[in-house]
Amino acid sequence: MREATNAGARKQRALEPAAKEQPGTLVDAEVDEAPAPGPTHVGSRRQLAYLGLCLVLIGLNLRTVFSSFSAVLPEVTAQAALPGWAVVVLTTVPVTLLGVFAPLAPVLARRFGAERVLLFAMAVLTAGLLLRPLELPGPSHLPALLAGTAACGAAIALCNVLLPGLVKRDFPHRLGLMGGLYTTAICASAALGAGFTYPVYTASGEWTLALWSWAVPAAVVLLLFLPVALRQPRIRHQAVRDGVNVWRSPVAWQVTIFMVLQAMMSFSVFAWLAPILRERGVDGATAGLIVSMCIVLQMLGSLFAPALAARFRDQRAINTVVALMTGGGFALSIFGPLDLVWVWAGLLGLGQGSLTAVALTMIMLRTRDGHTAAHLSGMMQGVGYGLGSTGTLMVGQLHQATGSFTAAGVLFLVVGLLAGVFGYRAGRDRFVS
Repeated sequence: MREATNAGARKQRALEPAAKEQPGTLVDAEVDEAPAPGPTHVGSRRQLAYLGLCLVLIGLNLRTVFSSFSAVLPEVTAQAALPGWAVVVLTTVPVTLLGVFAPLAPVLARRFGAERVLLFAMAVLTAGLLLRPLELPGPSHLPALLAGTAACGAAIALCNVLLPGLVKRDFPHRLGLMGGLYTTAICASAALGAGFTYPVYTASGEWTLALWSWAVPAAVVLLLFLPVALRQPRIRHQAVRDGVNVWRSPVAWQVTIFMVLQAMMSFSVFAWLAPILRERGVDGATAGLIVSMCIVLQMLGSLFAPALAARFRDQRAINTVVALMTGGGFALSIFGPLDLVWVWAGLLGLGQGSLTAVALTMIMLRTRDGHTAAHLSGMMQGVGYGLGSTGTLMVGQLHQATGSFTAAGVLFLVVGLLAGVFGYRAGRDRFVS
């Protein structure tokens, strides 16, 4: 008996490094439910493949809202006569709502089911994208822009929380493939929004059509996912308490502040990099291509950084390096030599993609079980996105106050340095407890 027990322990220890080597970033937000949520009901392998396609396509719509607006921001500001405060609000609100609505997603999923909540979120996203460019009765486009942008932010928050859990539960034997496709789709959505919005504007001459065009893929995914979601049985779940209290853990707070600082830079790229480049004299189409290239390089960073981080017992070095790359790349994009702007944007893209990925990977590397990982993920999304939106806010405020983006370059040097400090502390080989 003792030999069998020892053999089992040795087997468990042998498996632990392999598990740690591939930590993944897909956290199931519904892990605390009873009864435990099962996979989505599908009748065949073909329907399972169809479900996978739907989930990836949902991911392909989760960042176009941010990058499409920034691609035509000067045109929208001029033609819709937006006041300065409105520009700041429109670039800040959707990120803030990612944090505000994130805690609501598991609550809704317990009552209605994750698939139905995702369907509802895609309906709200489509409606928000349709509403955004409308000119409602009144003095300007501003009311519709505000309401539509807020609806999009709330919908994306629900998808951000629930989609990773569905990918993880429905494709446990293809987790590497599906996790990679899902992550790549989200990055690709930002690249598509940045790269294609301005060409649609130049072809049509209307910024409203350029923004409306992004409602089409959202509506298509809504229709594709409709039969899958409505086919699911209604099972009421209850929340159970398990895992440590992450709000009292110093390690959890270090990881969360690391997430806050990376979010400040990440969403500022989506909101402000194109306007920054255009103010420096880059034409709209080229600025969109530069931002798209930056985001494509983010994909490369997000693919390789988690595996590299997981190879070591602590991640202090990689966390610090990618944080400094991101802050430095952003600052150089603002006041570095314009002839090298592609280089600065490339440095920013590789750094930001790696930084986002390692920040999310900390969820798995700093927790011992799925329950604690889910709690830490909820804390990071709520606090991270909520406070992370101050990055876009400060960029807008500094630009209004100074008339240029130079002060924002100094800001990102400071934020990158702070991210390096907290990344170093979060990277130590310790667990949330």
